[in-house]
Amino acid sequence: MKRFISSVLLLLTAALPLSGFAASLDNALTCNQSGHQFIADLSQQQLIDPKPTRVEQNSINAFSPASGADLSAFGFHVFAVVGYEKDDPIFRVGDGEPVARSAYGVVVLGSESRVRNALAGSGSTAIVHRVAPLVTAIFCKRS
Repeated sequence: MKRFISSVLLLLTAALPLSGFAASLDNALTCNQSGHQFIADLSQQQLIDPKPTRVEQNSINAFSPASGADLSAFGFHVFAVVGYEKDDPIFRVGDGEPVARSAYGVVVLGSESRVRNALAGSGSTAIVHRVAPLVTAIFCKRS
């Protein structure tokens, strides 16, 4: 009977799609690290695609969460991770003036006011910026 149950569990596990893995980025978004460290750590943990999907004119590189990764920041779903570090080969350079020497953050689904309220009291020095209705960036930068 024990062997039968083990076989059934194995078959069920094989039949189910790989479940995603959840990761909260709250601690990283207290703005105490570099853009390189933030992006390299997420890439090494295979939480983001290591190649940027987009490079903005200001050199901000946008990375997609890895397939199956469920990233969150302060209770909001992350659908893009962004970063840049001057003279760092993991980032591509845009056509314009870089936003900062080092910058990183996330783009979440949530209104600016709700995201700002969620960050209040967290100790984060991140900038909260409305991107579009219900799309907000949480951004750390060093000059």
